[in-house]
Amino acid sequence: MPTAIIADDERLMRDQLRLRLNQAWPELEIVGEAKNGDEAIELVGQLKPDLTFLDIRMPGKTGMEAARAIGAGSNIVFVTAYDQYAVEAFERGAVDYVLKPPEAERLQVTVDRLKARLAKPKEAVNDSVTAMLSQLAEKMAAPKPTYLQWIQASIGQDLRMIPVEDILFFRSDEKYTCVQTERFEALIRKPVRDLAEELDPALFWQIHRATLVNVNAIEGVTRDIRGRHLVLIKGKPDKLEVSRSFLHLFKQM
Repeated sequence: MPTAIIADDERLMRDQLRLRLNQAWPELEIVGEAKNGDEAIELVGQLKPDLTFLDIRMPGKTGMEAARAIGAGSNIVFVTAYDQYAVEAFERGAVDYVLKPPEAERLQVTVDRLKARLAKPKEAVNDSVTAMLSQLAEKMAAPKPTYLQWIQASIGQDLRMIPVEDILFFRSDEKYTCVQTERFEALIRKPVRDLAEELDPALFWQIHRATLVNVNAIEGVTRDIRGRHLVLIKGKPDKLEVSRSFLHLFKQM
């Protein structure tokens, strides 16, 4: 019977992952839980689990640091709310990952991959883990991209320099892009598709091919009688439609 431990500083997330794993893989025995990377390392040494589910961001030793310490002691599966560098590396198949909150369909894919991995010789699996960790460390040490800090926009005949954090949302039509702040509306000619590449994706979410919204300006999400999802903006009557392809952004809200 395969064994595993779960390491996450949030008790609710540990409980949820345990439940989902039990549903997707009843034969898997969860033999221990840890609240941080140090406890995870200790448990792996004591229990020698086949699998270790590690949250990437934990107090003390992070999941990344714990994984390096565990090394060949267990097969690592990372758990993350969202980390663009980690996800990009994991998609290459070196190790697997689980996105928070764990969803049954995606977790079943992970379970199937892990069953196949456990059937392989342990040395081959550990070599791929070591290679992935080295590659990921290089990526995360790379210089962070520089994002736009100001937007130069027209208000009538005047030009205004607007700090990006003051902008509630961008919305494009065929010719212009509207820049909406709490106090005024301005226009620029740059389309949303270009802005999406130049703005910090942690601050501005693209929710439609023609709309970017400041995450700090989101009051909530509602649905209209047609079933469309609409983003509500704090202090404004505007309701911004969310395309189906961007609905995943709101699953954790």
